[in-house]
Amino acid sequence: MPARRVAAALLVALAVSVVAACSGGGAGDTHDGGGKGGDPVERDRPSTSSTWAGPVLTGSFEAVIPRPSEVRAATGSFVLAGEIAVEVEGGAPAGDAASLLRRRLAESGVESGGTGGGDGYDGSPARPSIVLTAADADRDLGDEGYRLSIRPDGVEVRARGHDGFVWGAQTLAQLLPASRDEIPEGGAPALPAGDVRDVPRYRWRGVMLDVARHFFGVDDIERVAELASAYKLNRLHLHLTDDQGWRLAMTGHPELTEIGSRTEVGGGPGGFLTQDDYRRIVEHARRLGVTVVPEIDMPGHTNAALVSLPHLNCDGRAPEPYTGMAVGFSSLCVDADSTYTFVREVVGELAGLTPGRWIHIGGDESRATAPDGYRRFVARALETVRAAGKVPVGWEEIGTTDLSAGPVVAQHWIDPAPAARAAEGGAELIMSPANRVYLDMKYDASTPGNAWAGLIDTRTAYSWDPDAAVPGVRPSRVLGVEAPLWAELVTTRADIDARLLPRLPAVAEVAWTDQGERRWDDFRTRVAGHAARWVAAGYGYTRDPDIAWPPER
Repeated sequence: MPARRVAAALLVALAVSVVAACSGGGAGDTHDGGGKGGDPVERDRPSTSSTWAGPVLTGSFEAVIPRPSEVRAATGSFVLAGEIAVEVEGGAPAGDAASLLRRRLAESGVESGGTGGGDGYDGSPARPSIVLTAADADRDLGDEGYRLSIRPDGVEVRARGHDGFVWGAQTLAQLLPASRDEIPEGGAPALPAGDVRDVPRYRWRGVMLDVARHFFGVDDIERVAELASAYKLNRLHLHLTDDQGWRLAMTGHPELTEIGSRTEVGGGPGGFLTQDDYRRIVEHARRLGVTVVPEIDMPGHTNAALVSLPHLNCDGRAPEPYTGMAVGFSSLCVDADSTYTFVREVVGELAGLTPGRWIHIGGDESRATAPDGYRRFVARALETVRAAGKVPVGWEEIGTTDLSAGPVVAQHWIDPAPAARAAEGGAELIMSPANRVYLDMKYDASTPGNAWAGLIDTRTAYSWDPDAAVPGVRPSRVLGVEAPLWAELVTTRADIDARLLPRLPAVAEVAWTDQGERRWDDFRTRVAGHAARWVAAGYGYTRDPDIAWPPER
C-alpha cells in the first residue's frame, strides 16, 4: 500500500471517562515488570484533580512506546485542568525536559508554567504540579533511566541526569492526547495514576539519515531528531559525505562545498550545511536527549571530495561529478602523505564542531582500495579520530583491520564475519542488519524504496534480537541498535516520514525494551494508536497492512 500523508487527525487509543477524576479514571491494565515503583508524590498544594467533576480523557500506560520496564497502576488520575505548574527541583539537568513537557502540554490545550526552562514562574505552590526532581541516590537508573509517580494530587519525575529527565517527559507526553481536538467539550485530559521505573536495554539507540545522496537541510534534520527523541532514541547519525556530495562546510577546505556539494543523485542542485547550521542541529538534538554522530565516509565513497580536491587522487586529476547510485568505484590515494594531512585537518575541524564522543569514518564498500592499503588507511584514520579526542566508529569492514590500539565501535550491516572479527579485536558493536532495520527498503512489493536487502515491514523491523544478530558475539559487546535511512530514492520530507513511520518506533522498542518483554501482537495494537500523534505533529506515515490502523479522515 503506498505511503501517504494523512490530512486530518485520527482517534487515538485512549479511554474517555465521564467521571470525576477522584473516583479513579484509571490506567486500565498495565504492564508490571515485577519491580517496585517510586514513592507517591506527597505535596501540600491544591489539586484540581480533587474537585474536577467534568469529563476527562485519561491516557494509558499501555499506549507507551517503547514499553517501559516496570509499571504499577494506582487508583485515580491527575486531571490537567486549569494551569499546571511544571517545577524543576532537579537543577539544570531537568530544564530541557521541563521546557519539552510544557510544549507538549500546550499542544494538548493545557496551560502551564513553572520553575526552570525559562518561563519566569515564581515557584508558588498554588497550582497542581508536575515536579522534576534529582534522584542522585537511585544509581540503578543510570544516566538515562527515570521514575514517574502519578497521583491525583501531583506528578513527580525522578532522574539522575539530563537524558533521564527527557525520557520521563516523553513518556508523560505519550499519556497526553494527540491534540486538544480529542478532548471532549467541557472536559480535560488526565494522566493515569501509577508508578513507572524505566531503564533502557542498550546504551546506543540510533537512527541514521543520509544527507549526501540527496541533501536535506536543517528543518528536515531537526524533524528527524524530534521523532527520534519522542521514542527515546539517543543517537542521530548523519551521513554527511559520499560520492554524490559533501554536505558540511569545512573552513580549511572550502572547495569541498563550493564544488563538492553541487550534485546529488539524479542531478539535483545538492546543497550543504554551514557550520552554524550544524551547530544548531547539534544543540537542538542535545536538548532532546539526542547526540549527533557525524560521518565522513572514507577511503571509499569519496568522489565528491576527489572532484573538489584533485590532489587526493593518486593521478592528481579531478574525476567527473557523480549523480548515479553505484558504489565502490572511488578511493582516496592511501599511499600519499597529503591524504593523511587532509584526514587530520577534516577530522580535527569536525571534532571541534561536535561535542558528542563519536566520529564515524565510514570504511564501507572500499572496493577500489587495495586490501593492504585499506588496512593501513583505516588504522591511521582511527588513530586520527582518537588523537582528536573522539571515539572512532566505522562500518563492519573495519573489522579486517587491527583494532587493538584503542576504543572503537563497529557497525554491523550485512556480513557477520568482519563484525565478529571486530568484536574479537575489542570493538563494541552497533547492530544495523540491513534485512531488519535498513529503512530505505520497501515495506512490501507495492511501496517505494530499495529492495536489495529484502522487504522490511514493521513486523520484520520489530521481531529480532540484537544480541543474536552476529553469531558468537557476547551480549556484553553489543553497544546497541541503529536504523539507517539511505537516501538514493528519498527526495522529499514526505519520503522520510513514510520510510520512518511506523518502523522507527518498532526499532526504538527493540533498542529500549528487554527482549522478553516485547510481543508483536501487543506492539501492533499500541503503534496503531500513535497515528493520530504523527498526524497532529505534521508527520506522514505508511499504512502497513499488518497493523489495524484507525480509519482515515
